[in-house]
Amino acid sequence: MKLGRFVVEGLDGPVQRICMVLPEQNRVIDLRAAEALRLQAKGATREAALRYASTVFPESMSAAIALGQQFLDTAAEAAEKNGADASLAMDGLKWGAACDPSVVRDGLTFTKHIRQFHERMNVTPQPALLEIPGYFKGSPWTVIGHDAEVPWPARGQRIDYELELGWVIGARANNITPDTALSHLFGVTIFNDFSARDLQANEFAIGMGPTKSKDFAYGIGPWITTIDEFSDLNAIKMSVRVNGETWGEGDTSEMLWTPEELIAYVSIGDHIQPGDVIGSGTMGDGSAFELGRSLNPGDVVELEVGGVGVLRNRIGQRPEESWWPERRKPFM
Repeated sequence: MKLGRFVVEGLDGPVQRICMVLPEQNRVIDLRAAEALRLQAKGATREAALRYASTVFPESMSAAIALGQQFLDTAAEAAEKNGADASLAMDGLKWGAACDPSVVRDGLTFTKHIRQFHERMNVTPQPALLEIPGYFKGSPWTVIGHDAEVPWPARGQRIDYELELGWVIGARANNITPDTALSHLFGVTIFNDFSARDLQANEFAIGMGPTKSKDFAYGIGPWITTIDEFSDLNAIKMSVRVNGETWGEGDTSEMLWTPEELIAYVSIGDHIQPGDVIGSGTMGDGSAFELGRSLNPGDVVELEVGGVGVLRNRIGQRPEESWWPERRKPFM
């Protein structure tokens, strides 16, 4: 099953609607509308049907996933019974982010990317990369969806994309182990960890992890494919195009840490929640930095993942100068 969110304009502003996506038919099913129609056919009043349908299919994908199997079962039944009456053409839809995670987490697991990134930086990979699955935390407030414009970061000059999978969590977990981690995995989406490489260099030097070099945009979408549709998470094809030109191709066979190990490690001493998204780390040749390139305003980046689809975003224009901290005098 493929599940996403599209945006409609309501009286109080934009409203997110959860949908079942049928890309081969170029249509989506508005699940809230389909479920309300199904309930009305069984005798519910329109008002009661909409109240119930809005609970099962709220604006938040994370809240829907938290309902567990009831969410998927109701989606399947609503689509089967009244999907035809609640369908919309995909053409012209405004997409929301496929998910609304409580926090963004992004890993570092692809060996080719690790090697090539460090070669470009002219540094040696740290032995700690072999000890634990590294990851950082980012802001959930800068998550964007399919076809959304990427805001150019303040003071950024060298902007990059990063082709990753997004492991979407389906059940709350704390201190789990790899042998049970897959039972907590709801599905797979595409994750674009946009980066400002020049800002990143300064932040790395501080040693506290990335901040403004990352927290301007995280692309998540175009939708989520549920985990039952994947027979082998180590054989997923991936590619990236910029302005229609292929810049990188690969697959998930070169992961240093498995999805199960990454999810389990994140859960140690912490709590992962339904709808949380954990980035897999960047595929080898999955960033412009590895190729000695960068993005310009107006560039269109398309990330394609087998079994999911294509996440497309356009890079926005450079902003006017804004406040930025002034360098302090040395204190040591």
